[in-house]
Amino acid sequence: METESRSALGELISTLQEIDTRWCSAEWNLHTTDDIAGAHRALMHILEASLVGFFEQDPAHPDFRRITTPSRKLTGDNSDAIYFDAPVSAEHAYVIRGNLHGAAYFSLTVEEGTADGHMASGTAGILNDENMETDSNGNFTLYLGGPKKQCNWLALTPDASRLTTRHYFEQAAPVACDPDQEPRMHIECINAAGAPKPPTDASVASGIRRVCNVIRSRTLEMPPLANSEPPPFVSLTPNEFPAPVKPGSFGFAATDAHYSMAPYFLGPDDALVITGRWPDCRFANVCLWNRFQQTFNYRDRSVSLNRAQTVIDDQGRFRMVIAHEDPGLPNWLDTEGNPFGLVFWRMFLVEGDVATPTAEVVKVSELKN
Repeated sequence: METESRSALGELISTLQEIDTRWCSAEWNLHTTDDIAGAHRALMHILEASLVGFFEQDPAHPDFRRITTPSRKLTGDNSDAIYFDAPVSAEHAYVIRGNLHGAAYFSLTVEEGTADGHMASGTAGILNDENMETDSNGNFTLYLGGPKKQCNWLALTPDASRLTTRHYFEQAAPVACDPDQEPRMHIECINAAGAPKPPTDASVASGIRRVCNVIRSRTLEMPPLANSEPPPFVSLTPNEFPAPVKPGSFGFAATDAHYSMAPYFLGPDDALVITGRWPDCRFANVCLWNRFQQTFNYRDRSVSLNRAQTVIDDQGRFRMVIAHEDPGLPNWLDTEGNPFGLVFWRMFLVEGDVATPTAEVVKVSELKN
């Protein structure tokens, strides 16, 4: 029997086949067995995230779902942050209750253009812990849509479709690994009319097609890094960082942040020595990603550093070392043996100037002398 959901499932299967044929291939600059296996792994993570976050969604009856975990990595995840999202619509009004949970920084952003699973086309509004009211225990109540309120309120634009929450922590161990650090939040649609309708052929088909859009938008619709004009915070030159800048309304970016990203490329005996200074800000860290914007294994390795983890000198400067083996020095970032990867800097609510980290490739033997 031919049904709409069967047609949609066929579209999903075809999409996965096209991704395998094209995205996991030389067309996206993937040439080795490890490259292709990495692409397949990234695809599985994207598929899992799409099923968790997009297959069944109802802006009239939303709930918060965690976006990334230590085993579900995509879109530039972070060892020092816990992210949630939920679907919303300008047709409704919402109340959100939660807690800062001791975070160094918290924000809620409203994304546009994601209703059907596509990448966000822009950011439509933001609340952070500096411009919202909380009680002495860090509890908050926020409002989206509906009549304007004096505080803790954001309007919903016609294209508003999703909200993202960010809890960032600066602690000695990665909070993304710790279940006790996971914040609890609740979102309620104030003007929902009754219980949600039972699933139908059409609704299941719509969910499958959203999944198709999610995986397509994060694979085939993302050009190879070296084949497109990057945003200003991204360098295509290995081992050379651009000046950290704000991302503007770049989809899914945090508008309170300064970003800087560059690829590293290291031979078997090479190390990248990075010097710099953390700015005066609310949160800052650096993470190592693979080419698919997935963090390396922060559960078992030192692949990221926040300010609480960074050893600095008496002048307030740091010296970090990206290398394939432990050089026996502070602030080592472990490549997991990957000769190529991405180095991503985040700095939130910066005050004053931001120094651009500088880097130099040296031999590991020189560091041990």
